[in-house]
Amino acid sequence: MPVRTEPLRIALAQIDVTVGDLEGNARKITEYAERAADEGAGIVVFPELALTGYPPEDLLLKTSFLEQTGQALEELAASTAGIVALVGFPEYDVDVYNSAAVLSDGAVAAVYRKIYLPNYGVFDEQRYFQSGDEPAIVKLGDGGATVGLTICEDIWEPGPPATTEAVTGAQVIVNLSASPYHAGKGIERERMVVQRARDSLATFAMCNLVGGQDELVFDGHSVVVDQDGEVLGRAPQFEEALLVCTVDPEAAEARRLQDARHRPAVRRAREHASDDGDAEAAAERRAATLARLSLAEASRERSDEEPVGGSRAPVMGPEEEVHAALVTGLRDYVDKNGFERVVVALSGGIDSACVALVAVDALGPERVALVTMPSRYSSEGTRSDAEAIARNLGAELLELPIEGPVEAFDAVLSDRFRDTDAGIAEENIQARTRGLLVMALSNKFGWLVLTTGNKSELSVGYATLYGDMAGGFAVLKDVYKGMVYRLVRWHNRRAARELVPASVLERAPSAELRHEQRDEDSLPPYDALDRILAGYIERDLDADQLVRQGLEREDVERVIRMVDGAEYKRRQAPPGIRISTKAFGRDRRLPITNRFGR
Repeated sequence: MPVRTEPLRIALAQIDVTVGDLEGNARKITEYAERAADEGAGIVVFPELALTGYPPEDLLLKTSFLEQTGQALEELAASTAGIVALVGFPEYDVDVYNSAAVLSDGAVAAVYRKIYLPNYGVFDEQRYFQSGDEPAIVKLGDGGATVGLTICEDIWEPGPPATTEAVTGAQVIVNLSASPYHAGKGIERERMVVQRARDSLATFAMCNLVGGQDELVFDGHSVVVDQDGEVLGRAPQFEEALLVCTVDPEAAEARRLQDARHRPAVRRAREHASDDGDAEAAAERRAATLARLSLAEASRERSDEEPVGGSRAPVMGPEEEVHAALVTGLRDYVDKNGFERVVVALSGGIDSACVALVAVDALGPERVALVTMPSRYSSEGTRSDAEAIARNLGAELLELPIEGPVEAFDAVLSDRFRDTDAGIAEENIQARTRGLLVMALSNKFGWLVLTTGNKSELSVGYATLYGDMAGGFAVLKDVYKGMVYRLVRWHNRRAARELVPASVLERAPSAELRHEQRDEDSLPPYDALDRILAGYIERDLDADQLVRQGLEREDVERVIRMVDGAEYKRRQAPPGIRISTKAFGRDRRLPITNRFGR
């Protein structure tokens, strides 16, 4: 008689780890493995490179780092007895591999090596890793599920290894992932997993990393999807979670018996399973890497009682999602680097208001210092709005007028500037004075300075080096001006009151470095500017293509010149949170000295 495969209770440990913190990461992995066992799971899946954090970058070129990671894995295996744990780690064996360790009974029972190594956008995996070349299947004890192993990019590519594992018997395919966020990425990723599950007629369980690592943010949104493409379980976005889900491997086999691609493999597997003498040998023939692992009895009993499925977290709307990404990226950057407080130059304008909102949500008002630095050009409206924002957020507001320091600088430069027209140099003395003051506060008290410039301004160089660009972290570095407005309006709607006064949203944007200054004196209207920038930067469209989309040629050509000419400024900008498909820095790498197109 064919042996019926038992239901499998699987846990996805969507955790936030710190790159290089081997001890802390191992401790968290152990804690989540114990929680999964307590909830009756027979197997727990962790994200890609969970032991080291992702991406480790050139730490992977340090032999000592790789050796200590190997030692940490051995110690971790000893501490996770009682449950099968799949843990991502860099495997060092002459070459280095992006691998998944199967931990069982206190030891490393099997290892799978990632086959597809991404080398585009923010990814540089071919710089560090060699590709694996074999699929891997793990049999979870007699009567247990057959599980195929994959890592992140392996399932973004249609076909092997997932399809190979499926046609050779894998009923459940797990994916250890560290898939960075951009706007809409969670839904995009979930749809891909749904398609792979349908293609393979297997249950897919994808465990994604969560948290911030320098400029990258990982959104979690781990999912379990059955062979028909139904989402059985979904973890929340941007927070740690243990998603526990019961799946029925027999359902996948029943579907495969109806499919000509899979029917022969299912029949062979059932025949071998009913022959006790040949079961293990047959299993070894079906898989390149095989470990026969024991499931705890408690897990078997629990899974038999539980209905198929798990919890399904709701998916965020667009503004909420971007806000959550900014909060996650900022909080982790601040906390993982040991800063107690942050300081924001609050002008009374829309950008600094948005940064203040994110900072207070990420850290709490007690960890946010707001500083207003008025000049003779600051309007009464922006001054009162800055005070209102600070009051509404419950954050400390410092006032440091810049008139005296600016006059001192003017006096020092007066002889050299005599007989010249006042212009941008004089205006930027104000911006640089503000930069000097916030950096002095940082230097004195150890606060992290959050810059307030957005992607629209940074793209065209509408920012002052060593002025408003002075700081340690750029919250809005990858956020266009239009999205800044949307985020602030969303905050006000969520709060059901004006955290940011309506006057801030209605006032024409201005740097307030001279009388009656408006951003649109120097730039096209922001709605047109953002369209040009998104097309040129993220879609690599040229001027003719942009004009065919209905944009003015004069505006397009001017903006392209400004973007190309501002590369040297962007190289000196602080790191900031990536939320688009092509952020400055990791995604878009252009030479400063460059005559192409000029």
